Amino acid sequence: MTTARLKILSGAGATLQDAGRHGYMRYGVTPAGPMDPLAFATANRALGNDLGATAVEVSVGGLSVAAETPLDVAIAGGGFRIEHDGRTLPSNVALTLKADSVLTLKAGSDGAWGYLAVGGRIDVAPTLGSAATHTRSGFGGLDGRALRAGDALAVEDARASVGEPAAMIVPWLGRRPDRIRVVLGPQADAFASDEIEAFLDEGWTVTARGDRMACFLKGRPLRHAAGHDIVSDGIAMGAIQVPGDGLPIVLMADRQPTGGYPKIATVIGADLGRLAQVQAGGGVRFAAVSIDEAVAARRAERDALAPAIRLEPVVRTAFSSEFLLGLNLIDGVTA
Repeated sequence: MTTARLKILSGAGATLQDAGRHGYMRYGVTPAGPMDPLAFATANRALGNDLGATAVEVSVGGLSVAAETPLDVAIAGGGFRIEHDGRTLPSNVALTLKADSVLTLKAGSDGAWGYLAVGGRIDVAPTLGSAATHTRSGFGGLDGRALRAGDALAVEDARASVGEPAAMIVPWLGRRPDRIRVVLGPQADAFASDEIEAFLDEGWTVTARGDRMACFLKGRPLRHAAGHDIVSDGIAMGAIQVPGDGLPIVLMADRQPTGGYPKIATVIGADLGRLAQVQAGGGVRFAAVSIDEAVAARRAERDALAPAIRLEPVVRTAFSSEFLLGLNLIDGVTA
């Protein structure tokens, strides 16, 4: 068994996530898990891991890491600016992180969540069967908190076989947020038909208030047909509540287990990541689809991840003086 260590050099808001802590909502325990499930699974698939294996979720606060010994890593998700020892890499990339070389992720012009998977298994004690971090309750990950400088993640069964950086050919991550698909309900009857039409036809703006718990939208307030309070019931990821101010709130990975506002619609599973990746100030629109269409979209995701992900070598186009000086460019000496 080979053990490696991934050192956290800097960053803000990055957490350890796996597929989530499922089966405990009835006890008031939130599942947590990735904000963009498809990008999370893609990073793991690129390295041959289980699709739900523990990985590092990176927010717009960025992250900088180094490995003590060579270690395979893969990054997928939002349009982060990725640098490896000063060299710029594509947003979706796999490579072997050499000993003490530095890999940095910084927020880019689009996308809000990125995923760094490792070749091996991040060794962290599970809480209720999961490593997913839920910082509000202090569950999972490293003592239920975000990663910080000085942390070191032990990686069991570590692998170092990818080699030089390779771009991941993942067209399914080229998603545009133009229309986020939803299934109407479960409390769509709390709104008149013209308000449902307005919800679907109007454009909405993602506000800076959002986090892993919820995405807050700004636009023309919706009017309830008969009050905005209901008997609290369960909250699925993607449920769109409409509180008293009429502005929709989309509940995400760290959502509360129950809620007492009517839910006009629910974002389909295949589009959760598309919504999560919209940065503050970005616009979204919604489109109603059937349950059969929602299921078909999830099956299409499953089929996309079934084959091995194709990797293409990254051609270096910039040559820093540090890189050139590190090469043997002299073939011989003449008088």
